[in-house]
Amino acid sequence: MRPRLGPRPLPSVEMARMLRTDLPDGFFHVGARGVDRVDVYRTDDDRRFWLHLALDNVKRYAWRFHALCEMNNHYHAVVEATREQLSAGFHRLNGVYALRFNERHARTGHLFGDRFWSRVVEGDEHLEAVCRYVVDNPVRAGFCDTAADWPWSASRYGLGAG
Repeated sequence: MRPRLGPRPLPSVEMARMLRTDLPDGFFHVGARGVDRVDVYRTDDDRRFWLHLALDNVKRYAWRFHALCEMNNHYHAVVEATREQLSAGFHRLNGVYALRFNERHARTGHLFGDRFWSRVVEGDEHLEAVCRYVVDNPVRAGFCDTAADWPWSASRYGLGAG
């Protein structure tokens, strides 16, 4: 029997990533990580600039943040948006931020390892749990003792305030 030539068939995947075009409008847990896990925030000015861009996107794309957290090499956000505005806004946020970051720190190349990721948040209990997860991220990482001690996170639900 002659060996098969050409590309091998792809293995089946039970749980493929949902296409962004299939996402509903609503609540999303979103994030992005630095390429090779490099720090995407080196200074407080970097963090303030990212927040400035994120808040500008609130107006520009009619977003509503429910929680956010800037770590060192990644960020998390819980955003209420339409799927189109979510993709357009995070594309702009990451792109503009990376350009400015590279200029400020005399570096070149990609800052974020991949495009942003997003997961649908379904229901009030899931929303509260995801918001708690986001603001507790620095506690789990050992950066601080309580979520209230980390100045680079917030939730509109007041989670972690104690």
